This record gives sequence, C-alpha cells and structure tokens, in this order.
Amino acid sequence: MPEPFDPAMTGPGPTGSDAATAAGPASAEEKTLDRLLAEAQARIDEQKDAWLRAKADADNARKRAQAEVAAAHKFAVERFAESLLPVMDSLEAALQSKDVSGIEITSRQLKTALEKASIQEISPAPGGRFDPHRHQAMAAVESPAEPNTVVSVMLKGYALHDRVLRPALVTVSKALENKGLGPISDGNPASN
Repeated sequence: MPEPFDPAMTGPGPTGSDAATAAGPASAEEKTLDRLLAEAQARIDEQKDAWLRAKADADNARKRAQAEVAAAHKFAVERFAESLLPVMDSLEAALQSKDVSGIEITSRQLKTALEKASIQEISPAPGGRFDPHRHQAMAAVESPAEPNTVVSVMLKGYALHDRVLRPALVTVSKALENKGLGPISDGNPASN
C-alpha cells in the first residue's frame, strides 16, 4: 500500500527566493561575463580609435614632408640665383662701358657667390699629382717630370662640397721615349 505523502519527509523544495538563489550563481556569472565582454569591447574600440588617429597623423606628417621636399627641390637654387643677379648686373654694366676694372669687380663678385654656394675651384698647380677623380687628362706630353704629373691646366674644374661638377681639364706628363739615348746610338735600330 502506498504511503501517504508527507512534505516534511521530502525536505524543502525550491520556492520563491530559494528558486532565485538556485539560478543566482549562473545568472551572476553571466552578468560578470557580459560586463567583462563589454569592457573588452570598449577597450578594443578605444585602441582602434587611437590607432586610426595615429595612422592619420602619420599620413599627414608624410604628406607634409613630401610637400616640403618638393618645395626644397623646386627652390633649391633660389639663394644661389639671387647671389648671381648682382654679378649679371655688374657684367652688363662692364660690357657697356668696356671698363676692365668693372670686369675684375664682376669676377670677384662671381667668386664670392660661388664660395657662398660652397662651390670650390679645382685648379691643380703644375707639378701636382694627377687625380682622376678631380681631373680629366686632355693631352699627355713628354716631360722630364714624373709620369702622370699635371703640366698645365687648360680649364679649371669646380666641385660642390665633395661632388665634382666639372673636372679640371689638364695636360699631364708622360715618360720620355728616348731616355738618355741620342738620335743615333747602340739602342736605336735606325743606326744599324
């Protein structure tokens, strides 16, 4: 025979607030995870925004630098050109008056303008060593001097800082072909 139902025997069942407590740990854990997820998403959004701003700043800086470089290339010779204008004025005045002293003054002005632009003359002294990086040999002449020695300068060269704009055009020495031999000697085949 079945026993009658006794609620005291089964123990208290989930009722009212007890039911919320039973579901509470899972619900609280879900709220914590949702909050953590929202915080993480907010940090990601902040970092993405900061990255986009940094990228835009870098792009703007690059564009500014490109514009400055383009302007520098375009107007690089402006200062040099301005220093040559008085030289041109003096040269034109000297040509009109045919005054030699005016031409000398113009030459000094031009040299000063070149010096201000860091342009140096390349003009080796006769007897100096030939430098293929700064000189161009236009002729070789027999000379008692050591071979590859500058004999004369045909045209001065110029350098901008360390870069050669135009090498000096020079004549260099070469060895004598009949060293110590007369026109007719034992070493000369023409004497046989």
